[in-house]
Amino acid sequence: MFDQLSGRLSAAIAALRGRGRLTEENIAATLREVRIALLEADVALPVVKRFIEAVKARALGTEVSASLNPGQALIGILHRELVSVLGGGGLGLSLNVQPPLVMVLAGLQGAGKTTTAAKLAHWLITTHKRRVLLVSTDVRRPAAILQLERLSEQVHADFFPAPAGLPAPAIAAAALAQARNGVYDALIVDTAGRLHIDAELMAEVREIDAAAGAHQRLFVVDAMSGQDALNAARAFSATLDLTGLILTKADGDARGGVALSVREVTGKPIVFLGMGEKTDALEPFDAERMAQRILGMGDVVALVESVQRNIEVGEAERLARKVSQGKAFDLADLRSQLEQLRRMGGMGAMLDKLPTQMTRNVVPPADADRQVRRQLAIIDSMTVRERRTPGLIDGSRRRRIARGAGVQVQDVNRLMKQFLEMQKMMKRFRGGAMKRLLGGLSH
Repeated sequence: MFDQLSGRLSAAIAALRGRGRLTEENIAATLREVRIALLEADVALPVVKRFIEAVKARALGTEVSASLNPGQALIGILHRELVSVLGGGGLGLSLNVQPPLVMVLAGLQGAGKTTTAAKLAHWLITTHKRRVLLVSTDVRRPAAILQLERLSEQVHADFFPAPAGLPAPAIAAAALAQARNGVYDALIVDTAGRLHIDAELMAEVREIDAAAGAHQRLFVVDAMSGQDALNAARAFSATLDLTGLILTKADGDARGGVALSVREVTGKPIVFLGMGEKTDALEPFDAERMAQRILGMGDVVALVESVQRNIEVGEAERLARKVSQGKAFDLADLRSQLEQLRRMGGMGAMLDKLPTQMTRNVVPPADADRQVRRQLAIIDSMTVRERRTPGLIDGSRRRRIARGAGVQVQDVNRLMKQFLEMQKMMKRFRGGAMKRLLGGLSH
C-alpha cells in the first residue's frame, strides 16, 4: 500500500535538493506535485486541500538549518502533517473493560469482516492471552456462518452456534449471555454486509450493537475500494458510534488514499491493518510509522517485529550449533531459511519496511518472491539424501530435479551456485563467531 504515493512524493521532494532554503516559489512547485500525488492515490479532495494548506502554512518562511537541506526540511513537515491526518498518537484498541470485552464488526460485504473477526481473535489469544468467543449474526448467508466457525477452529477460539430461526439481534444477545456464563474475556460479533448501503442493514447493525452492549464498534473497510469507501464510512459513522477503523487488504496493489480519507471523514482512529489472508496477518496501526513508510523512510521497527514473530529461535539455534561444530550447511538448511522468509511475507513485505534509498537497486519484490518460490520447488524436487549430501547432485540428477520442479536446468545450476557461496560463508562462522551468535540467540 502507498507504493505509488511514496514514489511520487519522493520525486517531488528530490526536486528541492541543492536549494539553499525553502521559498514560496519552490514550496508552491513542490506542493503542486504533492497535491497531484495525493489525488492520484485516491485521497478525497477536501482532505487533500486541508493537508496542502497545513503543510504550506508550516513550510513558508522555514529556515533550513546547517544540517538539513530543503528536501529534508519539507520531509519533516510532511511527516508531521501525515501523522496528524492519520490520527496522531492514538491509543489504539482499548482492552481495559470489565470482561467480556464486546467488539462488533460492521462494513459492506466483501470488505473482509469475517476473516478480520478471526484475525482479531488470533491477536487477542496470542498477544494478550485472552479467551475469545466468536459469533456470526449473518442469518442470510449460512456460508458466512460456516466460514467463521471453521476459522475459529484455526485460531483456537470458541464459536457460538446460533439456534435456527433467531433474528440477528437475538443471536448477539444469546452470544453475550454465553460469553458471560462461560467466563470469556472477549466476544467478537461478525455482522452481515451488503453490496450497498441500505436502511435495513443500518437498522439491523444498530439493533445488534444495542443487544450486544458493544464496547468497540469497528468499521471494516477494504483499502482497495477507493472513494466508494467514503460513502460507506459516512453512513456507518452516522448509524453507529464507531470507536475505530480496520483497513483490510492493505498488502494489495492499493493506492492507499482510503486510509487518509476514511480517517479524516469519520474522525475515528485506524486501529489495525489487514496485511494478508493468513489469520496472523493483522498489524496494530501506528500513525508515526505509517507516515514514515509513505515518505519512503521505511519501518524498521515493523521489520524487527516480523522477524521476532516468524523466525523459529529453536531452528536458528540448531543451525548455529551445527555450523559451529564444523558440520556443513546443506540444502535442507537452505530450505528452512527460505521457508522462514516466506512466512515473513516474502521479499516484498521486507523491502516495503526498508527506507526507499536502500531498495532502489534491488531486484523488484515480485521477481524476488518468484525466485524464492522457484528455489523452494527445486529443493522439494530433490530426494532427502540429495538435500543432505549436495555433492551427489551431478548433471543427470540436475536434469531430473529440473523436470520435477518444472524449471530449466539453468535454474537448478543457479541455485546450486548460490548455495555453494552460502556454504562457504557459513564456514567463516565456525568457532568463536558462532558462539557469540549463540549467546545472542539465548537472550
